[in-house]
Amino acid sequence: MFENLTGRLSQVVKQLRGQARITEENLAITLREVRMALLEADVALPVVKEFIEHVQERALGQDVKSSLTPGQAIIKIVHDELIKLMGDGKSTLNINQQPPVIILVAGLQGAGKTTTVAKLGKWLSSQEKKSIMTVSCDVYRPAAIKQLEVLSNENKLNFFPSDPAQDPVTIAKNAVNEARKKFMDVLIIDSAGRLHVDDEMMKEISNIHEVANPSNTLFIVDSMMGQDAVNAATAFNQALALTGVILTKTDGDARGGAALSVRQVTGKPILFLGTGEKISDLSEFYPDRLASRILGMGDMLSLIEEVQNKTDVEKSRKLEKKIKKGKGFDMEDLREQFVQMKNMGGISGLLDKLPGMGGMPAGVPKQFDEKQIDRMEAIINSMTPQERKFPAVISGSRKKRIASGSGNQIQDVNRLLKQHKMMQKMMKKMGKKGGMANMMRGLGGKLPPGLH
Repeated sequence: MFENLTGRLSQVVKQLRGQARITEENLAITLREVRMALLEADVALPVVKEFIEHVQERALGQDVKSSLTPGQAIIKIVHDELIKLMGDGKSTLNINQQPPVIILVAGLQGAGKTTTVAKLGKWLSSQEKKSIMTVSCDVYRPAAIKQLEVLSNENKLNFFPSDPAQDPVTIAKNAVNEARKKFMDVLIIDSAGRLHVDDEMMKEISNIHEVANPSNTLFIVDSMMGQDAVNAATAFNQALALTGVILTKTDGDARGGAALSVRQVTGKPILFLGTGEKISDLSEFYPDRLASRILGMGDMLSLIEEVQNKTDVEKSRKLEKKIKKGKGFDMEDLREQFVQMKNMGGISGLLDKLPGMGGMPAGVPKQFDEKQIDRMEAIINSMTPQERKFPAVISGSRKKRIASGSGNQIQDVNRLLKQHKMMQKMMKKMGKKGGMANMMRGLGGKLPPGLH
């Protein structure tokens, strides 16, 4: 998400950095670029208009004129206004009250509501240590109830069974009573979606809302929908008095307009971002961090949190000890690194969080073939335990067998062995005193701008 917007704004930022003096003329050119970038990202026109007015007003103020680095001062203004646009400060779910806390989830068909219910349940269970019950009131979509049941069971969430023959309002009422009986901390209610906003759907979900009396009414927005998503959010907000928004599919090719418009248009905070297909791919929304990423400044805080939450710390420590003792970095260790990388969303999932990556040409992140990691993992899986531990024993006949067993070519096996040898050397340097610093110095010239 935001790939094109980040590319455009990063160029603007680059031009501004060198400006020793800001005039109305060069400010007008800059703001025109920002305006075009936002409109191309599918941000709502009234939102763009207001945003530009705020930036212009502040940029022509005394603070910028008297600044020693006026270009940097304007970058800060754009950054601050982006944060304001998406909501000052992090907003949270209202869960600190008499249980069961009821969360009603609403949205259009195909927005990813059912998966998001399971993701949210898993997040509340693991991060907030809450007991969770889920229920589906979607009696229209085939297998919707079964889908939530399977996801709930897989993630150890309590599932309240329902049936397509039942009335959705009755299902919600029964689920609330059951959650009370079982002393659940949180009940999450999945509602039916439609392809468009209609009176019948609004009446039904209003009745569910009345019976369930939720503390949180969340609207699930498919970030790929752009302007249509914002229009739908406005209609739902008028009918239900939403308390928050969750943006889904933010890992796709979305232009990002929904993220920058929905808060301003509805007045409701964005609480979470759906960042992938896995149940663990749900992140809390921080406006300041996303604003930094949009301007190509990276988001190291989110990257650090991701490393802490999605990597096996114990395995990493064991590898560190092993390397420090001078023991080799074998194929098993390399495979473990691939697994950890995939858990963190692969290479492209990490790139936009690294500072300086906003300067990359548009489309570069997509050039990283994520399937390459799967292929390399398959090659290692085709090796015997001895070959994984001592790659030097892999002869021509063994390479042929490994290639055949993993569905790859011999040159793919050769490439992996070469990459492993390079990583072995790197790890050896890291194991020595001051090795990490020496290694970084060696890599210095090869790192992207902003990383050295």
